Amino acid sequence: MRAAGQQLAAALLLFAAVCGAARAEVIDDILGSLNRGASFLERQHEHINLDGVVGFLMLQAELKEAVRTWPHSDPVSWAQRTTAVALVKRLDQTFDKAVAALQQNDPKYYREFEPLMSWTFWVIPPGLSATDPSLVYPSTVTTECYDEQLSDKCLTLLLGTWKMNGTPCIVTKPCRDTMTQFGCPHYSLSHQLLYFMIGKMRGCTNLLKGDTRPSRENMTERSYEKIFCSNMMKTNQDIIRDGLTEQTVDIFIENILICGLAGFSDFYKADWLQHILRLQDEEVGCFGRDKSVISQIIGDELLEQLQPHRRVKRREKILPDGCSSHMTAVAVGALGGYLNYYLSEQDITKRPLS
Repeated sequence: MRAAGQQLAAALLLFAAVCGAARAEVIDDILGSLNRGASFLERQHEHINLDGVVGFLMLQAELKEAVRTWPHSDPVSWAQRTTAVALVKRLDQTFDKAVAALQQNDPKYYREFEPLMSWTFWVIPPGLSATDPSLVYPSTVTTECYDEQLSDKCLTLLLGTWKMNGTPCIVTKPCRDTMTQFGCPHYSLSHQLLYFMIGKMRGCTNLLKGDTRPSRENMTERSYEKIFCSNMMKTNQDIIRDGLTEQTVDIFIENILICGLAGFSDFYKADWLQHILRLQDEEVGCFGRDKSVISQIIGDELLEQLQPHRRVKRREKILPDGCSSHMTAVAVGALGGYLNYYLSEQDITKRPLS
């Protein structure tokens, strides 16, 4: 009996060692990818747009949390933590330059979203939960439910940047109606979720005050987050089933980033991580690079300089080297979430006892 117990203990230890080695390898892959992403930001800090900087700031919040909670388990893990610490320092130095460039390039837009321009704004959730397939909409509308101007306006009302020294946490009826609308697809879903997340991180309480609909009387902010992420999970599952395309890959990664940051750990699937890692351009470190558009983009940028009031949609910003600012931002942010997820799985307290 005792021999059988020893055999079981030995088998458990071997299993833990194999899992630990595989996990260490994945963490190495993530850190390597993030280092290449940091190199890209260092080179392109003058050109990257506000959404791009925000994605890297989300990553920085994830990295600082990772460094703070890194498991003291073995020399390999501790060496990886040293790599993460060096990465945090590199990003800190680059952010000062990137934010200064944003402030100069578009001062009005920068002022409206200035509260988001610090890693300390982005709170990493302490607990993790899962989505619920029963909350998936029976059907969705085919077009987006929001326009970017309304979304920006609603966020500035939450942030208090709608005017100089404006009152924060204002929720107008058009904003509440749009941000709680059911049946919306794709980017509308992620913007609805971001609205509630930013409200929470800004310290706004009772965003749903004034909603008198009887069918919504028991709804909380977290209820909406769970509904939105359950539908975003379905979107991602459909995208994988149909095969990732140039049109769907950006929203696929954005859903992982935002729902992961909202605490829904079932988005951190191992095969989805591999999809993201494969999308990185080895040469320049960005994501979503299309080399065929480089010369076209240079022409477009010249046109934009000649027409300074022609504003390009934020998420469509393509940089001079053919990189997508938006996709790079959401990819590095998502990878930061994966890093914390794998570290929590590596926590020594969760290992079998010898």
